[in-house]
Amino acid sequence: MHRVRNPCLGLGRDATSVPSRCTMESFSSKSLALQAEKKLLSKMAGRSVAHLFIDETSSEVLDELYRVSKEYTHNRTKAQRVIKDLIKVAVKVAVLHRSGCFGPGELALATRFRQKLRQGAMTALSFGEVDFTFEAAVLAGLLIECRDILLELVEHHLTPKSHDRIRHVFDHYSDPDLLAALYGPDFTQHLSKICEGLRKLLDEGKL
Repeated sequence: MHRVRNPCLGLGRDATSVPSRCTMESFSSKSLALQAEKKLLSKMAGRSVAHLFIDETSSEVLDELYRVSKEYTHNRTKAQRVIKDLIKVAVKVAVLHRSGCFGPGELALATRFRQKLRQGAMTALSFGEVDFTFEAAVLAGLLIECRDILLELVEHHLTPKSHDRIRHVFDHYSDPDLLAALYGPDFTQHLSKICEGLRKLLDEGKL
C-alpha cells in the first residue's frame, strides 16, 4: 500500500532551504519563493500544497523590502538572509494552514495574526499617505505583536530554528531606526512602491 506522508510532519527540518547563489543583480523574491516551494513539495505528498505560491504583488513588496534592508544595512548578505528567512517561514506556515494542521485554538490565533498583520499594513499605508503622522513606536509595536502571535501559533509545529527565523524577520523590520529611515526622504521611492503593493493586497483581500 502506498503511504502518503503526513503534511503536518517534517516541516521542522529545513525543507524550504533556499540556494544561496544570489547576486545583487539576480536576487529575486519570487524566484526564491518558487525554489523554496519546489524543494518543500518534493518532500511532501498531497494536493493541499500543490497550489502554494507567493503572488506577483507580494513578490514585488518583498523585493522592495530587500532593497530597503540592503540600503539601510549596507550589507547585501544580511538583507538577503532576512528575505530568505521570511519566505521560508511564510511557506511553512501556509503549508501548515492549508494542510489542516492547526487545531481550533490555533486557528483563532491564525485569525488574530492576520487581523494584526492587516492592521499593521493599514497603519503603514496611513503613515505613508498622510504627512506628519508617522510614529515609529506605533508601527514597531504592531510588528512585535505580529511576531509574538505567530510564535505562539507555530510553537508546537516548527523547530526552534524556525522560531529564530521569525524573530529575525520581525525584529529586523520593527527596528525604529530602520522604520524612521524608510519614512525618511532617502527611501521615498521604496516606500511608495511598498505602499502601492500593500494597497493592492488589501484591496484584493490577500492581507
